[in-house]
Amino acid sequence: FCVVESLEFPYFAEVKSLFLLNFGITSVKDILSSSCDLPLTPGIIEILSYGSPALHAGGPPMGLSGDDRAGAAATASCCRPSVGSSISARSAGSPDPVAASSARSCSSCCNQAAQAQMQPQPGMPKHPEPITDDKLQEKAQKWQQLQTKRFAEKRKFGFVDAQKEDMPPEHIRKIIRDHGDMSSRKYRHDKRVYLGALKYMPHAVMKLLENMPMPWEQIRDVKALYHITGAITFVNEIPWVIEPVYIAQWGTMWIMMRREKRDRRHFKRMRFPPFDDEEPPLDYADNVLDVEPLEAIQIDMDSDEDGSVVKWFYDHKPLVGTPHVNGPTYRKWNLTLPQIATLYRLANQLLTDLVDENYFYLFDQKSFFTAKALNMAIPGGPKFEPLIKDSNAGDEDWNEFNDINKIIIRQPIRTEYRIAFPYLYNNLPHYVQLSWYHAPNVVFIKTEDPDLPAFYFDPLINPISHRHSLKAIDQLPDDEEEFELAAEVQPFLQETPLYTDNTANGISLLWAPRPFNLRSGRTRRAVDVPLVKSWYREHVPPGQPVKVRVSYQKLLKYFVLNALKHRPPKPQKKRYLFRSFKGTKFFQTTTLDWVEAGLQVCRQGYNMLNLLIHRKNLNYLHLDYNFNLKPVKTLTTKERKKSRFGNAFHLCREILRLTKLIIDSHVQYRLNNVDAFQLADGLQYVFAHVGQLTGMYRYKYTHETDQDVQGLEAFDLLQVQYRTSRKRSRVR
Repeated sequence: FCVVESLEFPYFAEVKSLFLLNFGITSVKDILSSSCDLPLTPGIIEILSYGSPALHAGGPPMGLSGDDRAGAAATASCCRPSVGSSISARSAGSPDPVAASSARSCSSCCNQAAQAQMQPQPGMPKHPEPITDDKLQEKAQKWQQLQTKRFAEKRKFGFVDAQKEDMPPEHIRKIIRDHGDMSSRKYRHDKRVYLGALKYMPHAVMKLLENMPMPWEQIRDVKALYHITGAITFVNEIPWVIEPVYIAQWGTMWIMMRREKRDRRHFKRMRFPPFDDEEPPLDYADNVLDVEPLEAIQIDMDSDEDGSVVKWFYDHKPLVGTPHVNGPTYRKWNLTLPQIATLYRLANQLLTDLVDENYFYLFDQKSFFTAKALNMAIPGGPKFEPLIKDSNAGDEDWNEFNDINKIIIRQPIRTEYRIAFPYLYNNLPHYVQLSWYHAPNVVFIKTEDPDLPAFYFDPLINPISHRHSLKAIDQLPDDEEEFELAAEVQPFLQETPLYTDNTANGISLLWAPRPFNLRSGRTRRAVDVPLVKSWYREHVPPGQPVKVRVSYQKLLKYFVLNALKHRPPKPQKKRYLFRSFKGTKFFQTTTLDWVEAGLQVCRQGYNMLNLLIHRKNLNYLHLDYNFNLKPVKTLTTKERKKSRFGNAFHLCREILRLTKLIIDSHVQYRLNNVDAFQLADGLQYVFAHVGQLTGMYRYKYTHETDQDVQGLEAFDLLQVQYRTSRKRSRVR
């Protein structure tokens, strides 16, 4: 067999199968049960390792023609001994005569069959046909197609698009400039797209305002996703920030703005609206692109004290590309102790100095919940509508009038007592919560002087008086046996210093408020970081005017309501709107200046609302560029009725009006008409006076609520008319 195999005989497997069948092997079970006459020598085991599948199936060898397979089957049937006779013979201790005779009688036919199988048929090549280059290329191509089909990115509807490259910003600029106000007949087919994009305009405004440049930034470039017709532009970014860095940046802004307010003699506030009603939005490329903006608001930092943060403190994404951030996704951060200590010092203006929880006794969240449930108001706290209406006094099981002891408490119970011990001082309390009566005392005192050592005696909590100190100390009696330490004995930790440069920082960070007591964390959206939330959760400082106290109460009220309504978020499948937009052929991506993206959104919103007005043939209504809707003539009753829009239209118009005020303020800064401090003051004024600068409050209620109000007014009118008619009839 080795010789035949070395000659690459094509029917080696079939000849080997016939040889094994000659020894009575029909399957692997025969070998394991020793029911065959084959001696299992190492050579035979090596031959068995080359067995064909036909051997295990107990049938004729594979790879033969029809006649050959029939002959092989006949040979196998005639050469196969009786298993039962073999077993009986072995049990008797003598060889099986039937099996021996059958083996001798069939040896000749087996040899003839083997010789017939060993002879190659005419026309059969001895060697396999070599593969040509064309066939090899064809097989490689098929394999490549198969792998591509298996591992390619699957898209819905069978649409697969290549990776999009960013377009230059000149592309969207030309589209916006060519479309203009959509009055050209050339773009009449795009009007449908503009009206359809109105559905996503609030989302575009939200993403635009979410990525607004900060006061310490001159220019911010953002990734934009825009429709190929210029119908809508989205800012395709999430403003992730490192929380302690962001709070420290705003802490320095507070310092710089207070200095400017103190030092500047004549501060001129911006004019609102910054541009005239009939002045169209400026073209960015013609007016803003080549103008160098004025300096942003940044504090002067010392290279020694602030050396750990000075290089990256005012960057758009601080620490990106360093080991302190997980990578370009900008989702996780970790800071060293000197970095977090410096940030804590810079953010000190915005943070609270309170570390003792006992300060918030009867002024914490649970106390507010209890006060709301009992329909009471903590002094300085919020006031609410009654949660539970007063029950009938006659239904009470006990009061001061049916008490058998007739104990009447004439002194009223204080509100603080009722809230601190609700089950003791109230009748039938509902939905009350118990808060801690006292927390352990905190003896930590925040140091104001950075030159003090890490461990020192503070006179507030360590008064060391010398008045009662003993002038003379009695000497201890001498021991009879004098004890002396060996010269080589040293105290423990003698080589370790008592404190290092970071010890005081570490102690202060241990008592610091969140997030400065963390060394690592996850980034958050800039709009989700609370900057002054701790201010209104404290008592109002004494001496403040009434409007400040009212603001504290309102903020506390909404804080308590939000805490009561809060529910853990339900797990939902994330849906990425911009990702699905980007996957179509109708959207392209680019990088734009934030002001340019804002100007585009304002122009697109104006075109959308204008197209909607003209679609209803309301040619007697004029929408100016500051989104004021005005009639061009005195309207008749029919025209007034026809020109009514819903709350959704007017709310979208007012949102765009507020957006244009913000964008125009930034445009004035970029044109060097105002500086960074005037811009910051103007933006603060806009967000604090939305009700005066816009009419957004008029469209607060939904259409159903308006109908309910109108129905109640009509019902009241009918009642008045009915009463008037009754009075007239009585007079008659």
